[in-house]
Amino acid sequence: MEDVVMPEPLTLYTGDGVRIDAGHLPGDGDMCFILAHGFTCSWRQPVLRRIARGLNRHGGVIGIDFRGHGRSGGHSTVGDREVADVDAAVAAARRRGYSRIVLTGFSMGGAIVVRHAALQGGVDAVVSVSAPARWYYRGTVPMRRVHWVIERRLGRMVVRLARGTRIASKGWDPVPEAPYEVVGRIAPVPLLVVHGDADPFFPLEHGHQLYEAASHPKELWVEPAFGHAEVAATPDLVKRIGAWAMSAVSATSDPVTPRD
Repeated sequence: MEDVVMPEPLTLYTGDGVRIDAGHLPGDGDMCFILAHGFTCSWRQPVLRRIARGLNRHGGVIGIDFRGHGRSGGHSTVGDREVADVDAAVAAARRRGYSRIVLTGFSMGGAIVVRHAALQGGVDAVVSVSAPARWYYRGTVPMRRVHWVIERRLGRMVVRLARGTRIASKGWDPVPEAPYEVVGRIAPVPLLVVHGDADPFFPLEHGHQLYEAASHPKELWVEPAFGHAEVAATPDLVKRIGAWAMSAVSATSDPVTPRD
């Protein structure tokens, strides 16, 4: 069976009025994971469902489709305004009684949860997996293809037809802060950076750059023979991430107070 427990469907709205499709797996206790997917993915995909079920052993899970992805409204800004999408999920978790929030993001989602925790705060731990440390990286063939998809009209049409992802036609103005530029503001909230040494999109230097720019408490897991993001995430890795999150939030005497 694909799902033992069917997620509770949620419709969320961001502060700038974008409708966000989400799903909630209830969990015991006061901890909830906000699951943030990578570019062109969706919380409804089997690989994200599998990760959600693994994390659900440790707490509640709210998976979201970022704007422009899946059944959500709007257009993707590839890491900029998506901070508001995470904020809507955090608010939904709070409304359901969770007092400890763990942001868990993969690839683009990893960059977004870093930016949310740094710029918005109000969460208790952050896990960033296979995330870029900086923008405009074109050092690998897969990333050159990604930039073609984002920057060219034909590329945006292709990814809309092939993956259902709608990308904003206008570029960033102004350019948002890169993850490495703001990650130091996350502390004293615990941060876990996970990166594979076989990542075909972002080489290991991105994980090191993000980790080195962060302040303590922080951890870096370099995963041997690990590829990229959700597709490469094994059940063992998801289990270890869940255990790390439980340990990280339990080490904090009181939950983080949400910012106004």
